[in-house]
Amino acid sequence: MTSTIVMINLFGAVALLLFGLAQVKDGVSRAFGAKLRTGLARGTRSGLRSFLSGFVATIALQSSTATALMVASFVERELVKPRMAQIVLLGANVGTAVTAWIVATGIEWLSPLVILAGIVLYRSGSTSRQGGGTALIGIGLMLLSLHLLSSATEPMRQSPALAAFIGLLDNAWPVALAFSAGIAFISSSSLAAVVLILSLASTGILSAGLIIVLVLGANLGGAIPPVVASLSGPPSAKRVTLGNLIVRAIGCAVALPLAGYGADILQMLPLPATKLPVDAHLGFNLILATLAWPFSQLLSRWTLHLIPEDAQPDNAPKYLDSGELSTPVVALANATRETLGIGDLVERMLMRVSDSFETNDPSKLKDVPSLEKRIDSLQQEVKIYLSKLGRQGLTKEDSARSLVVLDYAINLEHIGDIIEKGLLPPLTKKASLGLKFSDDGVEELTKLFHITTDNLRIAQTIFVTRDFNLARQLMDVKVEVRRMEKRSSERHLERLRDGRVDSLQTSALHLDILRDLKRINAHIVSVAHPIMQESGLLIESRLRDAE
Repeated sequence: MTSTIVMINLFGAVALLLFGLAQVKDGVSRAFGAKLRTGLARGTRSGLRSFLSGFVATIALQSSTATALMVASFVERELVKPRMAQIVLLGANVGTAVTAWIVATGIEWLSPLVILAGIVLYRSGSTSRQGGGTALIGIGLMLLSLHLLSSATEPMRQSPALAAFIGLLDNAWPVALAFSAGIAFISSSSLAAVVLILSLASTGILSAGLIIVLVLGANLGGAIPPVVASLSGPPSAKRVTLGNLIVRAIGCAVALPLAGYGADILQMLPLPATKLPVDAHLGFNLILATLAWPFSQLLSRWTLHLIPEDAQPDNAPKYLDSGELSTPVVALANATRETLGIGDLVERMLMRVSDSFETNDPSKLKDVPSLEKRIDSLQQEVKIYLSKLGRQGLTKEDSARSLVVLDYAINLEHIGDIIEKGLLPPLTKKASLGLKFSDDGVEELTKLFHITTDNLRIAQTIFVTRDFNLARQLMDVKVEVRRMEKRSSERHLERLRDGRVDSLQTSALHLDILRDLKRINAHIVSVAHPIMQESGLLIESRLRDAE
């Protein structure tokens, strides 16, 4: 009976830890989701920035799996290079290890205060504050679970059965590694596995060598869930998660025979013995990141050979299943997913032209026409699909949602046209003739390109979540874009009056790019109109105040 109670307490504490982790992830996603995704996508221009982006994202989300899947989606949309994605995941692994180290510093006593602060923040009203409150509640539950884990493992000190099992593992390190990897895989969290090892280690029943082996297993098992989650995704996403698994597997294979020596080294250092699991976890990931970083390009090429590209064409819709038209809710979800894919293609086009503008590299523009054709084709398929759905006799709510999806798809197609017919010619001319804008002009346009890309990512989120606060934020940004375009035009004319040669050579190009980016933002902001209209905050004419 006593052993049953101990196991119930142990599994309950682990379940609470996993629930707390999930709350942190959900809360941070709600509060900072769009900013986090934007920062991760834009923070991968160099190796160091990629590493730090993965590190920060994982500290925020408390999940290297979430970071891996997020960066895999960016690679799929060609927003992040495969090599940089592998470096992002090295940073994510270190981020998880640092989280475990912080959790083990003995701050469990703060859990009631953190939970209380989270509840107060959650009740404050706004979506972002509710997300922050949910994250704080999750952190408090994680700290509380540590206290419960410590209490649950205390009776195990005198357990003959557990001592025999630990002795078996201590004499069969490969089995111990596989056992720990299984725990991390089942819980989908290497952090949870390491915290459990930490609790067992505090009882004094684990040898130092076995602790390191169990930590290695937790690292290996934590790399498997992203691979499983990406199996249904495109080859580019599979390569990212597989590359991370390969790195961890090689690291564990090399470190396993050296675990005994590693234990001796750690015990010689002035570190508390009770924190050996988290110290070993952090040390392993730091060493692995240092050694694997230089081979990130080679790893990307290797995974390309292991998972080649699919031969099927990309123009065909992925989610528009005609068999689901009899179920409007499912059919609308299919159309929404397909339209999000169109938005991803538009984002890829924007990234292409933005990169070409900043680097003066015409090769980055070569895919723009083919991307625009794919957008046209998919947008047409969405229109046909929704027209067929309309014949089924929709409810008022489903009919309104159908119009929102169709309107957004049409606006995305217009953006694709503007990029191809408006932005592509001046940027091609700029690159082919080697024209250079003034430093002020480059700064103004680069900032506007980045804001436009960020706005599109926010619009994608609004399209799915229909978040009122994000919609209002996007409407405010439209006003700021209009002001930026006006200020940039005025400053450009001032440079012309001053006789600046660089401005004279690129005057038409500068004004054309400004105009087109302003038009693109107008189409992006349209996704917020239905939400604002439902709230009665969208007027039909700017002249109403004058009336």
